[in-house]
Amino acid sequence: MSSSPSRKVSFEPLVEDVSFTKSSLVVALSDGREIRMPLEWSERLRKATPKQRKGWRLIGGGVGIHWESIDEDILVDSLLRG
Repeated sequence: MSSSPSRKVSFEPLVEDVSFTKSSLVVALSDGREIRMPLEWSERLRKATPKQRKGWRLIGGGVGIHWESIDEDILVDSLLRG
């Protein structure tokens, strides 16, 4: 009987929800973490109206967030790296 080489399985947390405070983007992840990003890090989100900020959708099955009206994309990987 042969055994297959063990594979390293990685789990990438996915976006579950997006919200905003006065000064931050708040991203809830599938692993239970909540990541906050200062709006100062994204000029487009900082300048966006509340309605534009609410107009997000998931990309890549949750690996990122896209805002069509302001042409902005943010990936979970980027948030985790800071």
